[in-house]
Amino acid sequence: MGLRSWLHRWTAPPPAGPAPSEACKLVLVVNHGLKMGKGKIAAQVGHASIGAMTGIREEDRGRLAAWLASGQRKVCVKGNDAEHLLELSARAKEAGLPTTQVRDAGHTQIPSGSLTVVAIGPAEASKIDRLTAELKLL
Repeated sequence: MGLRSWLHRWTAPPPAGPAPSEACKLVLVVNHGLKMGKGKIAAQVGHASIGAMTGIREEDRGRLAAWLASGQRKVCVKGNDAEHLLELSARAKEAGLPTTQVRDAGHTQIPSGSLTVVAIGPAEASKIDRLTAELKLL
C-alpha cells in the first residue's frame, strides 16, 4: 500500500453506523512459554498493537475510532503457549472480535515463525473479557 493510500485510509471518515455502547480496549496475550526477555516482549507487543490498528476490518472501524478517542486502553496478559494463543484467537474470531497474530522473524532470542502475541480488539471491553478475564496480567 502506498503512502497516499495509507494516509487516506486513516484520514477518511469512519463508516456510518452506531458507535460501541461501552469503552473499547485492546488485550495483548503474550506467549509466556517462549520465555522472552522484557525488551523482546515490548517489541512484540508493539508489533501487535500496530498490527491491530492497521489491519482493522471496515466493519470494526467504529470500534477503532472509539478506542482511539478514549485513550487506547491496552492490557497485557500471559498466555500459556502457542496452542493457547491460537485457541484464544479462534474463539475471538468466532465472537466477531478483531484479532492479530504476531510471529517472530527469528533474528534474536526465539525461532523463526514462533507465535509471540495475539491481539484481541480493539473492541468492547465486556466482549473481550469473556475470553481473557481469567488470564493473569503480564
